[in-house]
Parts: sequence; structure tokens; C-alpha cells
Amino acid sequence: MLDAVVGFVVVLLLAAGVLVIIGPRALFRRIRSIKPPKGLPAVFEPRRSRDIVPAALNPKTQRVLVAAARLSNWLRAHGHEEAARDIRNAAARMPGNEPAGLYALQTTLRRIRLVNVTESASQERLKALVAELKTAVQDRFEQLELLPFKRS
Repeated sequence: MLDAVVGFVVVLLLAAGVLVIIGPRALFRRIRSIKPPKGLPAVFEPRRSRDIVPAALNPKTQRVLVAAARLSNWLRAHGHEEAARDIRNAAARMPGNEPAGLYALQTTLRRIRLVNVTESASQERLKALVAELKTAVQDRFEQLELLPFKRS
């Protein structure tokens, strides 16, 4: 044990002597001149942003998810948290169980008519977003040959 302590002290004294001989400025220059290894660039690079919709989904399914995200964001921004949450939950089902997600979106779209918006410009934007989502859902219903989208 004593031999290990003596060996450690000797190595430490030798390293301190070399550092004194080199000098502090030269030491910093040598440290700066050392290049980092090129094998780990992904660790230090910022993360790439992930796409909202996975690439493996059908384009019409992606269209449904994008329309649902737009409508959900608009509803949340205008204080209709519950409707926005329902749309997000229904859209979250789409990648795993697409028919269940489509039916949930259809049910949620029926309930959105109860949302009150006082401004006429906001009402028009809401109608446009709902129409966009309804069209996308209807197209995907037809493509999957599910029960028809009931118009009411």
C-alpha cells in the first residue's frame, strides 16, 4: 500500500515538474491544438427536429393528422381546451389503430359544432379548419372502405 502511495506521489511530482518546464501559456496552446475525436460528432450536435408525422404513414393519413393538428392548435389558442384535447387524443390513435382514430375524429367533429366563437373572422377560420379536417377524414374513410362518413 505504501508503495502505491509513493508511486502516485512520484508520478504527480513528475507531472508537476513537466508542467512547470512547459509553462502555462504553452500548455494552454497545446491543449487548444488538440483536435476532438471525429467519432462522436452526433453527441455534440443539436438534435434534429422530428417530423410531426412519421414517414411510414399514408399521405392521406398524414393530411388528416396535419389538419387535426391545425384545428387542435387553433382551438387551444382560442380557449377551447377540451375540444382540442379530444382532437389530439383521436389523432394520437391514428398511427396505431387508424380506423379507431378516424371514428374518434368523426365523433369529435360532431361535437365541435357546440363551440361558440364570437368574432366572425374567427368563426370563418374555425369553419375552414373543420371543413379541411372533415374532407381529409372523409377521403381517408373512402380509401379504407370504412362505413361512410355521415353528413348531417
